[in-house]
Amino acid sequence: MALGVGLLIGAERERRKQERPSPSAAGIRTFTVATLAGAVALLVGGVVLLAVVAAATAAFAALAYWRAQGEDDPGVTTEIALVLAVLVGALAVPQPMIAAGVGVVVAILLAARTPLHHFVGSVLTGDEVRSGLLLAGATLVVLPLLPDEGMGPYQALNPRSIWLVVILLLAISAAGHVAIRMLGVRFGLPLAGLAGGFVSSTATIGAMSARAGKAPGLLAGAVAGAVLSTVATIVQLAVLLAALSPPTLRAMAAPLACAGLAAGAYGALFTLKAFRQPPDEEHADPGQAFSLTSALTFAGMLAVILVVSAALSDRFGGAGAAVGAAAAGLVDAHAAAISMASLVASGHLDPRASVLPILLGLTSNTLTKVVFAMSGGQRAFVWRVVPGLLLVAAAAWLGSLGQAALGW
Repeated sequence: MALGVGLLIGAERERRKQERPSPSAAGIRTFTVATLAGAVALLVGGVVLLAVVAAATAAFAALAYWRAQGEDDPGVTTEIALVLAVLVGALAVPQPMIAAGVGVVVAILLAARTPLHHFVGSVLTGDEVRSGLLLAGATLVVLPLLPDEGMGPYQALNPRSIWLVVILLLAISAAGHVAIRMLGVRFGLPLAGLAGGFVSSTATIGAMSARAGKAPGLLAGAVAGAVLSTVATIVQLAVLLAALSPPTLRAMAAPLACAGLAAGAYGALFTLKAFRQPPDEEHADPGQAFSLTSALTFAGMLAVILVVSAALSDRFGGAGAAVGAAAAGLVDAHAAAISMASLVASGHLDPRASVLPILLGLTSNTLTKVVFAMSGGQRAFVWRVVPGLLLVAAAAWLGSLGQAALGW
């Protein structure tokens, strides 16, 4: 494995070496010997000898860099990669598969030098770089520091879970921004909305609302993305029921089918409108990657809903599954379905008795989506998205009534 990784990284460096006007110190033979040296050092002398070999390699790499200082841009990538090659070769002894993965990633990064430099230097804007750093800080710095336990009224507020929603909202908005840059308004936002709906339709609607508020020219695409996210909700709900309790899925077949068709038709209507976006708006400035203020507002609203949901469950917990399902649906459309399907699977509930609680959860979640559709402050967005959300909920109830009338 050490031999293979050395050959892989060395082959890429050899090609880069031949492209340079002056000869480079490390090519395919040097990198292969370096990875083998790391593996042999660990086998023969353990960590101590490996440290000596790595230090000697670093010294040779520093000498090579010093000799190349006369070039316009000598860089230190090859030298650092050479030291890493020794360590990867040593890693191949106890963990060959991890060493192989690291070697492949290093080779890809080295080979992608030109497109990466072009992407960061010419494609990304300064605001996009800052947004990326902000998202990385929110994920890698803030998230690990937050407690993962219930706090506040009714122990309903979990700081880590709420911050995960903030990160999700920022990521979905950033994905929509990237999709617009790559595919344009007509294709980017609908695709981003559909994909984001499989993670969180509520968060996706909040992100699309914020984007429509910041850039009214993206209204049609944002509406399409928001409505298509509900299609993902219905599909995901059907998949969950199929996995947890097929009898519950059969009992919910007509409501889910009607809701899915309504969401698909409404989303297709606004997707077609987005496809007809005028050329001057198609290539319009997509604006900021995301709005931290909108995401924090979203988190505050979610915290209020969590407390209200917990209060309802505490007050009406003994009144049956319906109130609990409606309260759970304020936060997650799938929560009620999962709990009801689990009860059916355990034999504590008849499949047909699960339909009403699941529909109540879907309806209460629709109300939450309506609230977040308004969070961006764009009236035109609200007037287009909210009817679609209500249509999907109504279609689910009509499907249930039709199924009951036919005795299915």
